[in-house]
Amino acid sequence: MHKVLIIDNYDSFVYNLAQYIGELGWEPIVYRNDKITLAEIEKLAPSHIILSPGPCTPLEAGISNDIVGYFGGKIPILGVCLGHQCIGYVYGGKIVRALVPVHGKTSLIHHDGETIYQGLTNPFPATRYHSLIIEPQSLPSCLKVTAKTLDG
Repeated sequence: MHKVLIIDNYDSFVYNLAQYIGELGWEPIVYRNDKITLAEIEKLAPSHIILSPGPCTPLEAGISNDIVGYFGGKIPILGVCLGHQCIGYVYGGKIVRALVPVHGKTSLIHHDGETIYQGLTNPFPATRYHSLIIEPQSLPSCLKVTAKTLDG
């Protein structure tokens, strides 16, 4: 069975993520971003890690950045909103304000059809809720964009 560690960056959406992981038949394990250590994560030996949304910026995301730096390339990590920003930040991406904030709007997501997108329609509709983005020009070559909206 897959064991998925979900880091709660103090956002209620974390429980939606945990429910979805459970619906896949995988075991969700939720810890707040200031209630677990890297050593404890190693002992848990998760097959995957999800970094949840949350308020603020990657600088206020508790252990999330350390997780990316330590487990990146070893354990698959999915970042949602703030978690996504943490991944970009750790690898040198610049977090900036979006030209147009998108709050509660649906957009079509175009993807590469690989990994987590296998079997999904392309494009698919998704609700967006963000004011910050990773500046595309600042993305390092070690990160690959696998999905985006028409506006980037």
